[in-house]
Amino acid sequence: MPMSATTPILSLSNADIYQGDHLILSQISLEMQEGDFVYLIGATGSGKSSLLKTLYADLPLTVGEGQLVGYDLPSMKDKDIPFLRRNLGIVFQDFQLLMDRSVFDNLDFVLQATGHHNKSENSDRIQQVLKRVSMATKEHKMPYQLSGGEQQRVAIARALLNNPPLILADEPTGNLDPHTSEEIMHLMEEISASGRTILMATHDYALLLKFPHPTWKCANGGISSTVQRTL
Repeated sequence: MPMSATTPILSLSNADIYQGDHLILSQISLEMQEGDFVYLIGATGSGKSSLLKTLYADLPLTVGEGQLVGYDLPSMKDKDIPFLRRNLGIVFQDFQLLMDRSVFDNLDFVLQATGHHNKSENSDRIQQVLKRVSMATKEHKMPYQLSGGEQQRVAIARALLNNPPLILADEPTGNLDPHTSEEIMHLMEEISASGRTILMATHDYALLLKFPHPTWKCANGGISSTVQRTL
């Protein structure tokens, strides 16, 4: 669904976020424009993951209004979810790579699953995204042969395959050491600078200070907005 230049990439208005029958976040109103980079912070159980799951339609939005990359979340049907997710890049803390397939085959699996069946075009696209994340020489490696940081680079490459306007990253540095976390953050900054919109959940407050961006904080059933600045 096409979006005009002034349409927000992400918009929630008076939205309630539920896990089953349990209200997690109440009366949430948020907005992101193309190219924004926003952190999502908060204690464990405060609603960060529930919000992200609602945005990629793993949880339904039943109260309030919500639009994401041109899709209306409250009216989302099951058949629409794959089309929504083709417009999203999703990066998880635990990488979620297929351990019995090479790096190339992990990425080709995603392209095939999203309707891309031209082998030559798929190969070209895989090379492009691996080069983007400095993993061009690792396409034939198995995930277990890679370090944690390398696996996360592959996961980010996977998120970029379909040129999504929005990336949702759920604790992408959570399983990485501080040095590797900074390397991944430099990569996320480069992706953001190219015009991609990024919403990143994190608990690493050191990264917020070193790589400052506006911040949404989940607490007490709501979300507050702040502008994070360097010290």
